[in-house]
Amino acid sequence: IKIFSGLRFGKITPTDIDGFLDFNNRIFIFLEIKKGAALPPYGQRLALERLCDACERGGKCSIVLIASHEATGDIDAANLPVVLIRRKGEWRKPRRAMTVRQAIDEFLAWAKNNNLFP
Repeated sequence: IKIFSGLRFGKITPTDIDGFLDFNNRIFIFLEIKKGAALPPYGQRLALERLCDACERGGKCSIVLIASHEATGDIDAANLPVVLIRRKGEWRKPRRAMTVRQAIDEFLAWAKNNNLFP
């Protein structure tokens, strides 16, 4: 258990990110996992948006994946369904059902096809 009560600054408190991948300092992927149909609360969503968008403005190809789970024990992040994707300043639902691993693989393939990733 982490206690952040001593790190409150007005309405601002720390947030966490469940996963982060850095591919050669060129592609950044952020992952947030929520239970059931829950979405990140406003502050966490805003932090993820700002982080992703700032990385893109800095020349990094970046996405945020929001995934959901129903597990009560260990969570296999690779096989979780993606419910939202942040890219180029917009949130969108995936066009089709996909797992976290599939979304990452497709993003990396897209980046490679567009000469953004060797």
